[in-house]
Formats: sequence, C-alpha cells, structure tokens
Amino acid sequence: MYYPDELIEEVRVNNDIVDVISGYVRIQKKGSSYFGLCPFHSEKSPSFSVSPSKQMYYCFGCGAGGNVFTFMMTYENYTFPEAVKQLAERAGIALPEVEYSDEVKKREGKRAKLLEVNKEAAKYFYYVLRSPKGAVGYKYLSGRELSDETMKHFGLGFANVTSNDLTKYLNSKGYNDELIREAGLGDFDEKYGMHDKFWNRVMFPIQDINHRVIGFGGRVMGDGKPKYLNSPETMVFDKSRNLYGLNFARTSRKNNIILCEGYMDVIAMHQAGFTQAVASLGTSFTLGQANLLKRYTQEVLLAYDSDGAGINAALRAIGILKEAGIRGKVIDMSPAKDPDEFMKANGAEAFKERIDKAENSFFFEIRILERDYDLGEPDSKTRFYREIAKKLCGFEEEVERENYIEAIAGKYNIGFENLRKMVASYAAQTGFVKPVERPKSTITQKNTPEENVKKSQRLLLTWITEEPKLYQKIKKYIQVEDFTQELYRKVAEKFFEDLEQGNFNPASIISMFQDEEEQREVASLFNTKLNEVTSDAEREKAFNDIVYGVKKNSFEYYSSRTGSDINAINQVISGKKALEELSKTHISLN
Repeated sequence: MYYPDELIEEVRVNNDIVDVISGYVRIQKKGSSYFGLCPFHSEKSPSFSVSPSKQMYYCFGCGAGGNVFTFMMTYENYTFPEAVKQLAERAGIALPEVEYSDEVKKREGKRAKLLEVNKEAAKYFYYVLRSPKGAVGYKYLSGRELSDETMKHFGLGFANVTSNDLTKYLNSKGYNDELIREAGLGDFDEKYGMHDKFWNRVMFPIQDINHRVIGFGGRVMGDGKPKYLNSPETMVFDKSRNLYGLNFARTSRKNNIILCEGYMDVIAMHQAGFTQAVASLGTSFTLGQANLLKRYTQEVLLAYDSDGAGINAALRAIGILKEAGIRGKVIDMSPAKDPDEFMKANGAEAFKERIDKAENSFFFEIRILERDYDLGEPDSKTRFYREIAKKLCGFEEEVERENYIEAIAGKYNIGFENLRKMVASYAAQTGFVKPVERPKSTITQKNTPEENVKKSQRLLLTWITEEPKLYQKIKKYIQVEDFTQELYRKVAEKFFEDLEQGNFNPASIISMFQDEEEQREVASLFNTKLNEVTSDAEREKAFNDIVYGVKKNSFEYYSSRTGSDINAINQVISGKKALEELSKTHISLN
C-alpha cells in the first residue's frame, strides 16, 4: 500500500519517538537525550540513545538506528506499510481506504467476519474455563502447573461437555450457522443438527503474528478420541504457514527460536522464561513455516520429543531448515520425554544448560546414522564412512564443506585427506559438488580508503545535525555532489534542501527509504560518534579538517572520472577552487 509522503510525515510527527520507544524499552533522560539497554543486542551498559530533538534512536553498540517507523519495523518485524498503519492507529489518524474490486471486497469481508467470530469464540471459551462449567479443564491445567497468569497470557479456555453451547452463544450474538461452520467451529448433520466441533476440551486459541485468533486446538478431557483436535483449514487458517506462539516469540529479542511439537511444550517454556518457543500446528513442520521463521531468526533449536518419533521428526525438520537457509541445532531432552516434562523435573536453569550445549544438526544426523552400523566390523565401518561422505556433499559452499570434513574426520578418527578424497570421489560420480579446493587466506581491512571517505561524510552530516547553523557557513564549499555514495547523496540533497527552507527534520529523511537496512544506514549518517575534544580551538580544527577532507575526497573522486564526463570535469574545476579557498579559510563554530 502506497501512502503520500505528507501523510507519512503526519503519522511520524504525531508519534513522539520517546513516547513510543518508552512503551517497549526502559529509558532514562541523560542530558538532552534518553538512554537505555539496547533491545536489539545483549549489553550490560546502556548504549541505546533516543533523541527528542532529532526524533531518532541510535545504538552506539550495534549500530541499530532510525526513526519511529524503523523502530516498529525492527522491534515488531513489521513491513514499512504495517508500521505506518500501526502508528496511524496509535495517533488516531485515518489512512486512505484501498480501492478494491467487488470480488476482493467480498472476500475481505468474509475474512473479517471469520476473524470476528473466532475472537468471540475465544472470549466464550475463556469465560467458560473460569466458570463452574470449566472446573474440570481448570483442574487439568492447574495440575500441569500452569499459573493463572500464564493461562490468561495464552487465552486458554474450555469447551463445555454439552455439544451445542458455543453454537447457541454465537447465534445469540448474531452469527449464523453457515459462518460458524465456515470458521470450523461447528458442524451440521441429520442426526444432531447444528452442533459444536469442540466439546469437553481444554482450548488453545491459535493466533497469527498480529495476535488475531485464526483457529483453535482442543485437548480432550478423559479418554475421548482424538486426544488433540485442531480447527480445519479456513480462509484465515493455514496450518502450514502459521506457528503456535509465534505472535509472542517474534518479539522475544532472543538470538534463536525454539521449535517444539506441542502446545503445552510452548506454554511451559514461555512460563519458564523461554519466550522464543513455538510449535507446529498438529502437522509436520513445513517449508512454509521455516520460511516464516526466517523472517525472525537465523538459528532454530529443535526441542522435539526424545522418543523414536521425535527423532525422526527432528531429522525431517533439519532438512527443511537447511532448505530454507536456517541454522539448526538439537536440544537433548533425555531422560525427559519432552520440554514440558523436562521443565517440571529439572527447571529452567537445567534447560538453559541444554540450550548452551545444543548439538549441531549435522553432527546429530551423523550420530543417529551411526546407530545403523557396527563400527567394530570393517565393512560396516566403511559403509558408514561412505554415508558420511554422501552427506558432506550436501554442503554447496566449499569453505563450509571443508570445515565439516575437518570436524567429522576428527570426531570419528578418519584421516582428513582420506575423507576429503572420498567426498571428492563421490561428488565426481554424482555431480553433486566440485572437488574441494582450499580457499586462499584473506585478511579483511577495516580502515579501507573507501570507508574513510564515507566516515568523513558521515561525520560532517552528524556535525551539522548537532549544530544546524553551521550549514550556512559551509554551503559555499560543500555541495550535494561532494557526497560520493549514492545513498549519502540522496540524504544530503534532502537535508540541505530542508535547511535552506529553515526546516530541521532529519527523522523525516529516514522515511524516504522503506528498506530497513537503508533506514539503519541513514540513521548512522546523523549519529556518527564525534571525537571528544576539550577546547573550542580543538573542536574548530576538527570541524575544519572534516570539511576539507570531504571536499578533498570529492575532488579526487571526480578527478578519476574525467574524460567525456562533463559533470566530473565541472566538479573537478569547482572542487579545485574550493580546496584552495578552504586551505586559506578558518570556519568558526560561533
């Protein structure tokens, strides 16, 4: 959805960044800014700053930064339009309605109705659990050591023993039988007429990432079958593209997501403080779910049941995670059956230790594979090594494959070169990968000439942001074209244009870019750390050096591009003149 620049700016201006961020992060005023612990990386000393004057935030530890839109995109994992919409609602600003065709309007209307009836059903189940009718369900959940706070957090409920309570309630609220049936909350047959799909069950509302109820899972009380019953797929509920608990886990601010098999595992782990836990929805883990997780993490820890079925499920999930490009590790649950049981028997500290010792997914695969071979028998041992070689061919990147060959060779006491040759031989036969070539050693230079050029341009923009009056003193020497990086040039053009008009809104410039990484880089242009100097004379010298440096770098940049490029020739001519003048000029900061 496209929104006009004027409307985006209206939304930004009406959402003070200090007010918004203080709702997520504890910040305290120090001088003209606010500081707190960065929500985007782990730290003990506050390096996360929020500037009321700039209406921007910046972390001097990890480099995260931007305006109020960037914060919502990063913290809530919103797209830019989603962030605009959320903040517009917060400020009470009406956004333009999207023009839909009649067919789309009808479909969206049906989606809205399904979400509405699901929400009403969740409220009803929630109420029943806390009434005399739900005593059996409440006793069950309490017996599983869930606190009232946890039950409330997950909206847990109960479907009464009678088979038409919910249907009658929803009818009384104006929802017809057809909508109830389409939502997967009721069924119709000749014998019983319209009746509830869920009854005598503890209810787990399933929510999408925006906390909207899209379906339900129900655990039967007693010996009824099936033990767990889930909503059928509907217009709003796609089991293969949603995960239980992801609405909470996506903002857990952890470095990983823990993937479990059951609802109770997720709830028990969240209650113990592991708020990054999620579970698939009564089906096997899918590639769609893996791609969904990739939006929020690069590492998934598998906390599957420790029995045979759990091991097979973990092996399958490892392949899916690899296909999605996500690192996988496996948490050892033994001797407990599952995370819920482990937590009750051993507690959160012991589980934290298991997380720290989580096994590399490839090593897990090899360890499980080893069970099928007798390593005391030469022929069986050779076949085991061949299977390892086949699996090693699955690493397309040579450096990664080389590292795993070295690790496996050491772990299973196989000669490194022998295993390497076996992998190369198998790869040549199958065409999986090319034989490994050792990569040449390279050393990354941090202070490259290009980086130094960019830094001087960032320093100048930051200094002018801190003292806007200086723009009038340097505009004779510094033009937009002196910013040789395309992104920097776009920022400088808008920044200088605003300053010419007497405006000072660096935060509004960030909104010109919808990509989160670009917004982060733009924020760095206004928040580069200036060297601390003690005297006015030292400050003035530092500022003059920066201005001269930017102009000199610009002159050298365009000098290397002269020829048929008229613009470059003009920049060289004007740049040479400006450099000569700057060498004889001292710009005062007063």
